[in-house]
Amino acid sequence: MGVKTMLPSYELGFYALVVTCAVVYSGSGIFEASRDSMNRKAFRDGIKPGWHYFGRKMDVADFEWVMWFTSFRNVIVFALSGHVLFGKICSMTVPQHRAVVYMLYGISAVLGSMGLVYLMIILSHCLVLYSVALAKQKWLCYVAGLCCLASFKVEPFSSWQSGFVTGAFDLQDVLFYGGSSFTIMRCMSFALESSEKKEGIYSIFDLLKYNFYLPFFFFGPVMTFDQFHAQVSTRELRRRDDEMRNIRIQALLHMGAIIAVDIFFHFFYILTLPSDLKFVNRLSDWSLAGLAYSNLVYDWVKAAVMFGVINTIARLDHLDPPQPPKCITMLYVFAETHFDRGINDWLCKYVYDHIGENHDNIVKELVATVATFAVTTLWLGPCEIVYIWSVLNCFGLNFELWVQKFFQQEPFAKLEAKIPASMSRRIRAVFGAVNFWAIVLYNIPALNSLEFALLVTKRLLLTGFPISTLSIWFITYCGVQLIKERERILAIEEEKCDKAKVE
Repeated sequence: MGVKTMLPSYELGFYALVVTCAVVYSGSGIFEASRDSMNRKAFRDGIKPGWHYFGRKMDVADFEWVMWFTSFRNVIVFALSGHVLFGKICSMTVPQHRAVVYMLYGISAVLGSMGLVYLMIILSHCLVLYSVALAKQKWLCYVAGLCCLASFKVEPFSSWQSGFVTGAFDLQDVLFYGGSSFTIMRCMSFALESSEKKEGIYSIFDLLKYNFYLPFFFFGPVMTFDQFHAQVSTRELRRRDDEMRNIRIQALLHMGAIIAVDIFFHFFYILTLPSDLKFVNRLSDWSLAGLAYSNLVYDWVKAAVMFGVINTIARLDHLDPPQPPKCITMLYVFAETHFDRGINDWLCKYVYDHIGENHDNIVKELVATVATFAVTTLWLGPCEIVYIWSVLNCFGLNFELWVQKFFQQEPFAKLEAKIPASMSRRIRAVFGAVNFWAIVLYNIPALNSLEFALLVTKRLLLTGFPISTLSIWFITYCGVQLIKERERILAIEEEKCDKAKVE
């Protein structure tokens, strides 16, 4: 049924009250568990001294978050500040050559941080994939690109290449594999776009300008070559009336999110608690469910902050980068589940949509999703936990389509057409609640551990049945209805905007 179906305001108010009470109750359980476990020996590595005047320690179990705001903080500020400064000077003086300035600054930053050997390794892969692009054969671009990606993700080739980089510092491995992996994805995008170019081919300098744009180099997001080339080649640099205001607001929001996470980690040890399964097993079903859900929300916040900061820099350079990921709180559909929208856009354009076409055929959809998650597995680095994550999410995406096709059959379609639209929305929300927890449980193994995911699944579906299972299902149903209401409002606003443009 249509997304614009409305429910009574009192019903939505009841749903909001139920969700709010459940979040507060679950959060209080996690807070108490964090307070009681602050000095446990098992948590000594994950919880470090923090705000002594509040009597709180801080959860530092996330390596990436700690890295960004300790050893990598000054590097980020220095490198990106220099990029913004040079970019501003260039855009004011020679805007037609700004891509060249970005490239030269990016190459200099990579050379200064990682050394000449690493730069040569990156350039050699760029040259290989540029040479392949000259043949204008898509299959050859895929084969060469995936082989280059495998050389950074599969042993012994990855260790062999990293062994050429002499010296050692805390961030060497992170920058090595981050810059290398994103480079291959960008080079593949360049090669595939070149193979579709009707006349001639893009130059090697177009590839270098694309790859060595510093804000995207080490940590992404991946912006497909056609979009980057079109935007960076624009000579007339104009901003919308409220663009700078929006950029400032986004920058302040990111600063606020960083502070909020820092505060949150002093009172809720959501990353360290799951490391001790004996302790976690003593938590209530509500707290355990909240702990699992909080891990996904935090990972989204982390991705939103990282890509948000980078995207703010890109917008200052007059680019329109991939949007941050959609909040996990607003998701109940597997097709919209991604934590890196740049990689998601890349996979959709070159793999998923290319094979699946209009995604109506079940067989093509199965082949498309298997191929997509195969590439994703290689991108993340093949290992047992990645295999499990890929299989679960690939199944979830296909099962979602199978259920949708099943209920589109004539008996069910006719039955749904006879019932009121509001009742159809309620029925769909029941299935959406199941999908919501499938998304949570399928992603927990990759974000935390397989053992913790199995514990949560067992408690919610087996030992907690029927009281915990049905109550959490109902609360999730209420949450899905609130998500659907937000989608309804956005759909109406979008329709009004479209009508205004036409008029």
